[in-house]
Amino acid sequence: MQNEVGGYENDCSLVRLAPNHYMMIAPTIQQTRCRVWIERHLPADGSVTVNDVTSSYTAICIMGPFTRALLSQLTEVDLSPENFPFFTYKELDVGLANGIRAMNLTHTGELGYVLYIPNEFALHVYTSLMTAGRQYAIRHSGYYAMRALRVEKFYAFWGQDLDTATTPLECGRAWRVKFDKGIDFIGREALLQQREAGVTRMYVQLLVGEHDTESELWAWGGEPIYRDGEYVGTTTTTGYGFTFKKQVCLGFVRNRGQVVTSDYVLSGHYEVDIAGVRYPAKVNLHSPILPTKYPDRERQAYLATRDKMVSEPILVQR
Repeated sequence: MQNEVGGYENDCSLVRLAPNHYMMIAPTIQQTRCRVWIERHLPADGSVTVNDVTSSYTAICIMGPFTRALLSQLTEVDLSPENFPFFTYKELDVGLANGIRAMNLTHTGELGYVLYIPNEFALHVYTSLMTAGRQYAIRHSGYYAMRALRVEKFYAFWGQDLDTATTPLECGRAWRVKFDKGIDFIGREALLQQREAGVTRMYVQLLVGEHDTESELWAWGGEPIYRDGEYVGTTTTTGYGFTFKKQVCLGFVRNRGQVVTSDYVLSGHYEVDIAGVRYPAKVNLHSPILPTKYPDRERQAYLATRDKMVSEPILVQR
């Protein structure tokens, strides 16, 4: 959801529940801000209405290689990749709980689901998941564990990596902008101008080298980024990459107000300044290929892989 300058007013997910009936999922910290912004832009003729249902639902996110097997034990809905592919929605029941809105997605890049459960059924569903999940060694996971996984997968978050001044063209999401639909939207003209002129900053991933995670200070966000010895930006989100076994930083690279191209980014040698010490870093512009812990091929073909064409299928059958 963009503003007049093409920046991210909100990085949300949209579910089509029925014809002309949608559910928008936005970060909890933006509840009031998001509602007010939408209400300000509703058609004056009353043809569209919005209702904040945040307080009616409890959200539980389950993720991991056994997630499908676990949830399949608790519902009669077919959760196979063919029937419930990645980045889609279904309504399902769990035991005595009905009307659960399930989305096949996670912010970790692993197999998983987000369940939006009517509040009166939340404890029942949670207990059912934890009881059935014992055979899979289910456990609670916190925010920082999820952050460590997403920085490896090169996933951006609104409020940390994205803000109202960040456009999709600057963070590898140009393919999500449908310029060819012939439908006007807020920020379209600004994005068309930026596409023509080029971006002046680019979202990158940096793998920090020569850093001892056991004895040296960790990056925390806001660290200076240097290209060939020259300051070019700061980190936004950082974390320990358990696959890379090193610090991983996300951030934006600039070029003194000049247009930033992929060649410019990839041709430089980078350092990240952590607490006054500069560490060499390898730069990435695309999601790295990582070992996956889920059993299906669906996420290997997921459209959110940076710079993929929208015409490519989510799941390729063989």
